[in-house]
Amino acid sequence: MAKKEEKIEYVKNGKRLDGRKVDESRSLKIEAGILNRADGSAYLEWGQNKVIAAVYGPREALPKHIQNPYKALVNYQYRMATFSVPDRKNPRPARREIEISKVCGEALEKVIFVEKFPNTTIDIFVEILDSNAGTRVAGLTAASIALADAGIPMRDLVAAIGVGKAGGEIILDLNKEEEDAPDAVDIPLAIMPRTEEIVLLQMDGLLTKEEWKKALKLGLKGCRQVYEIQRATLRKQYEAAEKEAKVGEKGEREKGEKVK
Repeated sequence: MAKKEEKIEYVKNGKRLDGRKVDESRSLKIEAGILNRADGSAYLEWGQNKVIAAVYGPREALPKHIQNPYKALVNYQYRMATFSVPDRKNPRPARREIEISKVCGEALEKVIFVEKFPNTTIDIFVEILDSNAGTRVAGLTAASIALADAGIPMRDLVAAIGVGKAGGEIILDLNKEEEDAPDAVDIPLAIMPRTEEIVLLQMDGLLTKEEWKKALKLGLKGCRQVYEIQRATLRKQYEAAEKEAKVGEKGEREKGEKVK
């Protein structure tokens, strides 16, 4: 006689399978300026997700026939490493990667002052080194920091997070187990935090009107939390750069005094 499949309780006594509350995201750490050869870069760890982002430009768009005399072209490339998932991934770009590249590039174009850089391209490369659900929002969050690190003028950062449903509960920042729930709904959400203008919104699954209102409210709250971590990362980066510059100036003055 076949055994009955055990029903998984994704939320029990207010706690999820990994011990988080329904409105709690996974731990998020970001570091800026990690690549010397890129104009801007960032490394991000979000739960198990590990992401690296690099920005090059603005630089002349080539071949010349792709140039736009009114604005810069934003070229966003999202790729998953072959070793980023349990089963080896085909190194060729999958349809999902092409789709994510398109929507994330459009999201970032909303915040970049592209009109200031005609006939150029801003290339953003995002590589997923380790994956456990929510990689598109993780990549977008890292790319936003890399753009700021490159000194590219922006209206605001882009803060992103996933929100959705599993086991009948609206939850923040789904992990892989929750994303695979029978009733799972996944909603990648990205905003410009100062105005809360939505620059990316997708949904895989169905929600009632009330569930959607609850999910949106929770997602906006999560994006604001991500934004604070992004700001702290950049603040730390620029404080370190300022300290380094002051040490260099002091060294130059001491050197000049010795010469005299």
